Order: sequence, then C-alpha cells, then structure tokens
Amino acid sequence: MPKQSTIPTFADAFAYSLDAWQRSIIFLDVMRQRGEQYEEHTAQTAPHVLNYDAELVVDGRKLDHPVNYALVRIIPPEGIVVDSLKRPFVVVDPRAGHGPGIGGFKADSEIGVAMKAGHPCYFIGFLPEPIPGQTIEDIARAEAVFLETVIARHPDADGKPCVIGNCQAGWAVMILASLRPELFGPIIIAGTPLSYWAGVRGQYPMRYSGGLLGGSWLTALTSDLGAGIFDGAWLVQNFESQNPANTLWSKQYNLYSKIDTEAERYLGFERWWGGHVTLNAEEMQFIVDELFVGNKLAAGEIRTSDGTAIDLRNIHSPIVVFCSKGDNITPPQQALDWILDLYDSVDEIRAHGQTIVYAVHEKIGHLGIFVSAGVARKEHDEFASNIDLIDVLPPGLYEAVLAPVSEVVEGRDLIAGEWVMRCEARTLDDIRALGGNDLEDERRFAAAAKVSDINLALYRSYLQPTVRAMVTPPMAEAMRRMHPLRLQYEFFGPSNPFMAWIQAAAEHARDNRKSAAAENPFLALQENMSRQIVDGLEAWRRTVERLSEETFRTFYGSPVLQTALGIDSKSDHPPRKPAKSRLHEALVESRIASLRAEIPEGGLREALARALLFVGKARGGADERGFEAIRRLRRAHPTASQLTLPQFKALLRKQYFILLIDEEAALSAIPKLLPEDLEERRSAFNALREVLQASGAVTGAAAERLERVETLFGPDSETVPFVARKTARERKTS
Repeated sequence: MPKQSTIPTFADAFAYSLDAWQRSIIFLDVMRQRGEQYEEHTAQTAPHVLNYDAELVVDGRKLDHPVNYALVRIIPPEGIVVDSLKRPFVVVDPRAGHGPGIGGFKADSEIGVAMKAGHPCYFIGFLPEPIPGQTIEDIARAEAVFLETVIARHPDADGKPCVIGNCQAGWAVMILASLRPELFGPIIIAGTPLSYWAGVRGQYPMRYSGGLLGGSWLTALTSDLGAGIFDGAWLVQNFESQNPANTLWSKQYNLYSKIDTEAERYLGFERWWGGHVTLNAEEMQFIVDELFVGNKLAAGEIRTSDGTAIDLRNIHSPIVVFCSKGDNITPPQQALDWILDLYDSVDEIRAHGQTIVYAVHEKIGHLGIFVSAGVARKEHDEFASNIDLIDVLPPGLYEAVLAPVSEVVEGRDLIAGEWVMRCEARTLDDIRALGGNDLEDERRFAAAAKVSDINLALYRSYLQPTVRAMVTPPMAEAMRRMHPLRLQYEFFGPSNPFMAWIQAAAEHARDNRKSAAAENPFLALQENMSRQIVDGLEAWRRTVERLSEETFRTFYGSPVLQTALGIDSKSDHPPRKPAKSRLHEALVESRIASLRAEIPEGGLREALARALLFVGKARGGADERGFEAIRRLRRAHPTASQLTLPQFKALLRKQYFILLIDEEAALSAIPKLLPEDLEERRSAFNALREVLQASGAVTGAAAERLERVETLFGPDSETVPFVARKTARERKTS
C-alpha cells in the first residue's frame, strides 16, 4: 500500500472546500427543518413523539380533580401480537421540561420491547399546559384512576400492571405506590433520583446547584415572572448546562460532520427535546422544596393534604431500579441511597416484605437510559421478558446481572432473548461500595435546606408581592417566547426571511453532492480542531464544577453557620432519618407467630416451594432459566397450572418467611406435607431437580442441600439413599 502524503495539495483543498460548503448548506437546511418541525409540533393540541398509534382511554381533564394528563392504549403494530392474559405494562413519561412520548418513540423502546414480549401496553402522557391550580397530589390521584382503569380492563391478567417511571415520573410513581400499593405490580424506575443529596465528591455537581443559588426562592421568582407558570425550558437548559461541550459544540458538529446520514436521527430527537412544556408554580415549588433541596421523600417527611405520610416502605410490589455510572443527572447514589436511608439491613427490607432489584449500567448517560436502542434491546428487554420472575422473587435486595447467551452452556433452550438475567442477592454494603455522603456532607446539605427555607420566606415576604403586581400574563408569555432555547428554533424557522433561499440551495447541494475522501488531510485538521474545542469546553466544565463543589463545601460546612441554623455539627447521627414504626414491629411479630403455626400445614405444593427455596438460598439468587423451567412445568401439569401467578407468588413468599422463622422445623415438616404414594413423591422430586438444574449443575452447598431434600422426599429406587451416599463419600475420603 503506497504511503499517503501528509502535505495537502490544491486538489485536496478544492475537494474539502466543496464538501464543506455543501455540508454547511445542508446543515442550515436541517436547522430550517428543525425550526419548521418545532412550529408544527408546538401548534398541535396534544404533541408527542410516540411512534405508535394510540387510543384515548381516560382524559385527565374530565376527572373530579382535573389535570393535563391522559391515559392512552398503545395499538400494537402489524405483526405484533399481545396476550390479554399477560400483565399490562404502563409507561409514565417524565414531565421535566420536554414533551411526552420518549418511552415509545421508536421500535427499540420501553413500549416496543414490552409489546414484543406479548404484554398489552398503556402510556400516561400530558398536554403542554397545566390545568390552573393542579398540584402534584392531583396528578397522583389521576394516575391512580388510570391504573384502576387498566386493572379493570384486564381482569384475567396474570398480575397487576407493571409500571415504568422514567426520571421525574419515577418518583411520582413511587409516591403513588406508597399511597396505593394495591394498584401496582412490579415497578421499574429508570434514571430516577430518590435521594437527591447523595453523590461522590468530585463527581455529579448538579446536586450543589440548589445550595449555590440560595435555595428555592429562585424557583418562586421564575414562576412569578411567568405569572404563576414555570417554564420547563429552564429545566431543559439546566440539563444542557451540565455538558457544555455537547450542548455548545458536539451535538451540532456531529450533525455537520455526518450530514449525509445523521439528519433523520437528529431531527427525531430534536422533535422531543424542543417540545418544551410548562408547570404550575405550585407543582414546581413542591418538586424543588420537597425533593431537590429538601430531600424529604426518602426520610418520610412529605405529607398529603389530609396529613398522610408518604413512606416508601409501604410499597408492596417489587421495585426495579435502573441507573448508570455515566449518568451525571441521576448517578447511582441518588438512584439507590434511598435504600440506605430507609433500612438498616437487608433483614429489615425482608421484614417489610419488599423486593428491590437494581441494575447499574457502566457508562450510558441520563437520556440513554430511556432512548438508547442498545439499552432497550438489553436491559429493558430483559426486564420485560422476566417481569414475572422479578415479581415472585422472595423479599430482599438483589442485583440484576446480564450475561450474553453466547456465554451460556446449559439451558440454552430456556432463554428467549440475546441475554440471560440472573438476580443475585446483595447487601447494603454493596450499595455503600458505590460511594456516597458521609455525615459531614449530610450536614452541609441540611444547612443548604435550612438556608433555602429562610431565603424563600424572605422572598415571599418582601419581593413576591411586588413581582406579582408587575407581571401580567401577556408579559409572561412574551418572556417565555424570548427564552434562548425557543429562540434558537425560531431563528432558523420559516419566520426568518433570511432562511428563504436555503431549501433550494440545499436540494442543489444534495443533487451534486461530492464528499471529500476519507484520507483528505483537511478532514483530519477539522477533526483535530473539533477535539481541541471539546477539550477546552471540558476543561472549563471541570474547573467550574470543582469551584462549585469547593464553594458549597466551604460555605455550608462552616460550623458557625450550621450552629446558627440549629444543626448539631458534632452529632454522630445523620440530620434526618425516617421514623421507625412500633405498629409495624408489632404486626411483624404477630405475623411471625401466625406463620410458625402454619409450618406443618399444606401439601405437595408447599413442600416443593419450601424445598426449592431451601436449595436456592445456597445459590444466592435466581436465574431466568429456572423460572422458565417452572413455567413449562406449570403448562405440562394441569394441577400446577391451576395456580395463578399471584397465587404462586403468595405461596413462595409464605414458604420463604416460614424458612426464615425456623428453617429446621420447616424442613422437618416436609415429609408430612407429601403424598403417601412413593411414585408421586419421586416424580415431584425429579421435577424439582429439573428446575434447579435448568441454570446449570447443582454444586457445592446447594448440592448438599439438594441431597438433604432427596431424603425428605423418601426412598428412591433409582438412586442411592442420601445417608448411604454420604457414608460412601466419607469412606472414600478416609
């Protein structure tokens, strides 16, 4: 291969100049299309980016407490068949400044993979403008009505709806689930911050923003300047400010440098990203005061209008937490540390009957959690395919670990997708290992929350009346239209007469397109310049973040300030901790006594469930292959198939708690639960062994437990009895 010249020639310069000119014209045309798309999108009554046809089921504007939310049913596209007996999926999109639909804006999406797995799908979206006076509590009431409607439409489904809450919608779903736990099947919260103060020093600086701005008084001011309306464009801009290199350069440069292939993807994303919506002042103030700055959700300090405390420990359904180390908006600590806030041990999680499964992606960013096709095909596909497995997991803390099918040796026929999911038991130390705040950090954020309350009170007393008197609705609307994020769309839109010539010029450029050769040295120079711009913006970002963090830590870490605010800077206890319930402890003790009395009760089903859990505990988790084997056994045995999934879940949970209370007594009672017919016992044990071996050979402590179970199921003419086999092994060792 001849060596390429490093000295640019006139031909290189001419080819690059023509290519750059054509790319520039086509780039401007894409910007023009973006502007037109923006105007068309915002002119719609109910703009969204769903890639599916949908039918309206419930209009939230017609409820007793009207809200701008609605429930729609997703109509399966041609070739997709849903099973009415499978639990429905309900996707709730975040209302965090941009419009609805991101959970189903393409085939490889949360809605797409759920329908592919055969589940009926529903979507909860919203209109751009809130109903005057609506509150977060009103929205929770509406979503409860939506879920009641979905449940009523699927009376024969194999379980309550699986609800997916993305980002902001995740904490809203968790609040509702704590108030109305009976409405929910498994809950999947993706990229959802629940412990807003949490993080790691030197990373994730967005959590300092509230303190550096003096708290939530600025939110109140912004709402007052909007005549009682908070413009969601400010939330989008706040998000974009976290990554100036991408916002100011990379996003546009990526389009420019790949103009022949990137336009469609770019316009599709911008259609959603530019669909800014608004919130009532009451809604946004609640979010900032109670969640962002106050961090009151995990501490159980939020109350409804009737005084009901919102306690996440009331949630009965399995909770799947999906987060990423590459997410600078909702890092793993903010997604997971609510568990550390609420519980002192995994035993306490079990005592509340909660099942928590978490999955941590290594690098995907915040938006990628919802929009990445790769994430949809992997994590969300596995969650949807194995939602019934998650639903029947015994109470505790687990991590979902995904492995490629290519690495699986045994049980390949039991795996439907490209990945195999295993839920491995974890402890609170596994979450602590991800990093988090120490006591000094907690006190700093508590001080910031106190300062926020003081500043908000001062603003409301001295400035708010004047601001409200000055701002009229037309003035507020004019200011919203002048927001920089909206202006960037209108600047390149059809209202700009200087853009009139672009479309014809771009068509000519496309018809006569001549791209520069990949080895053109000017392209290398262009890429090098882009890297330098990105590096410069990244250096600026790191400097600002470091300065912000040190300013926050120094100011709010002052012992003098903390003492003045009533925060004990020498205490060994965190400044906030959710209250323990004596009533719950009494109920647990009562339930333990009841379960102890039920140890000798039951039949073959109870014996098999007890044995399965006993052996499975030694493995420290559950594998989707084992659950698929159980599914097939249920289909093959008419008596087993009579047990519905909720009944099967209740059976497993009961036997799990019985084993926790008194394992020896529970095992000793197994022979009394079995039928007298030895052939029936042998068949049952073989079915049990088949399930346990579905995910691989039973070895180690699990094998020893399986041997013990074999003796409990009685003599087997085809195998050597357990005691004799153990004796033989001991003789061989000696």
